[in-house]
Amino acid sequence: MGPTARPTVVFDLGEVLVPSTGVLPALAGELGVDLGPLRAAYWPGRLAYDLGGSDTTYWADVLGALDQEPAPELIARLRDRDATKWSTLPPESAELLTGLVDAGVRLGVLSNAPAALAAAVRAAAWSAPIDVLVFSADLGLIKPDPAIYAAADEAYGTVPADVVFFDDKPDNVAAARAHGWDAHVWAGPEAALEVLAQRNASAAAATSAT
Repeated sequence: MGPTARPTVVFDLGEVLVPSTGVLPALAGELGVDLGPLRAAYWPGRLAYDLGGSDTTYWADVLGALDQEPAPELIARLRDRDATKWSTLPPESAELLTGLVDAGVRLGVLSNAPAALAAAVRAAAWSAPIDVLVFSADLGLIKPDPAIYAAADEAYGTVPADVVFFDDKPDNVAAARAHGWDAHVWAGPEAALEVLAQRNASAAAATSAT
């Protein structure tokens, strides 16, 4: 099956719409630690957190790795700072989404994200025009599990040929392609727009040939 004329364009969140450059430094500053130790504490438990694990368990483990006390008020502050930073779009991403919405493109998000971040994205003004937001914590599934792409299709009301997907991780892209999505490793807004322009041209050529 060839490309559809009006695909659903789905973006990952972290390192695609939102780079980590504004997130981890903010958390390191909050804790008064260097970025290196914060990174080493932050990532090992993130998979379980993205699958719906508790805020308390995740942040207590981060703080323990940094030899800091897991006080409830500190855990709440870190949870909220993390969710706010990961859900705040940089100008180039906001411009990309606004342009696509203005052009009538149907948008979606598929992200490995904990519940606190999912809630922050849903509350953010920029997400209002996006038809469906799909997060790993809601499903108990995480990319690149093949089941998450099928679940996303169900949520979007799409068949695989309808979806164009951008993610920063090659494993996630490979799994999405195996599912049947037109998936691409993220290379920035300009590259994404070029992918969409080429797809539109291919769909137009296929239509004119029939």
